[in-house]
Amino acid sequence: MKRTIAPYLICPACLPQEFPLELRADREENGDVIAGVLSCRKCRRRFPIRDGIAVLLPDPDASPSGGQWRYEEGGTLATYLWSHYADLAGDPEAGSAYADWAGCLATGAETAFDAGCATGRLTFEMAARGALAVGCDLSLSFIRTARQLARDRRLTFSLPREGNLRDTFDVRLPEAWRTDAMEFVVADVLRIPFVRETFAQTSSLNLVDRVRHPLAHLYEMNRVARKSAAFLFSDPFSWSTANTPEEAWLGGTERGDYPGRGVDNVRALLEGKGGIIQPPWTIERQGEVWWKIRSHRNHFELIRSELLVASRRNSR
Repeated sequence: MKRTIAPYLICPACLPQEFPLELRADREENGDVIAGVLSCRKCRRRFPIRDGIAVLLPDPDASPSGGQWRYEEGGTLATYLWSHYADLAGDPEAGSAYADWAGCLATGAETAFDAGCATGRLTFEMAARGALAVGCDLSLSFIRTARQLARDRRLTFSLPREGNLRDTFDVRLPEAWRTDAMEFVVADVLRIPFVRETFAQTSSLNLVDRVRHPLAHLYEMNRVARKSAAFLFSDPFSWSTANTPEEAWLGGTERGDYPGRGVDNVRALLEGKGGIIQPPWTIERQGEVWWKIRSHRNHFELIRSELLVASRRNSR
């Protein structure tokens, strides 16, 4: 964990109250804390830093629950790596989703946050356009791999071609991409362990329909965004009770608090409906991005992710 992010960190277990975490570095290399502990004086919880990775979960020693296990498997990791980086590996079958999303990012943002970053492609894109970029995910496997790519600037992985045959992909980061001003942490997007108003650019991609409390996620994203900020939101709204209780969906139902389409409800919330998200955002653009996943050479999944690009200016 880079020491530079320590001043921004708060205890995720104590939210909505914000209490700073104290860093004890047991091993450090060039400003990167390889081993250590982050401690909360209020609740006495201790959050470990192991192999450079800060685990900032309310219960950092808990095992993955529910469907989270699949994100720790090698096959799932490779599938996400292909989705994020196949274009950088020169695969003609690669989609353009991450280039499209990156084109929506603000430039020159002093601080940026990528919620549910998976293997980190958008976090790299954020770092290339600003100063400090942080990605978070619940998957230790994803975070470890993203940090490895940031360190080595290249990565090799493989996916099935057919049966036991495999295709190998060699990812190399573009020369112009900075990796010195970025970090990846294990954290929950429902309890983001950063001080309010830390980030000038935030993003939530293909995530709101995967969390247990979608409205809480939007609230948390708003909490850590500055009063003058940009927000990139995109989601396919594939609502499922396997991830989210139906009463918590932000769309996909005919009744309840949020009937109708998810994108319309999220837009209304961001624009200030009900006073939940304050100060409100201005929607600069609405559209769609086609997101592609590969299982093997002859099996792809194509997903339409509905896009909102929002901004706001400091009204104080």
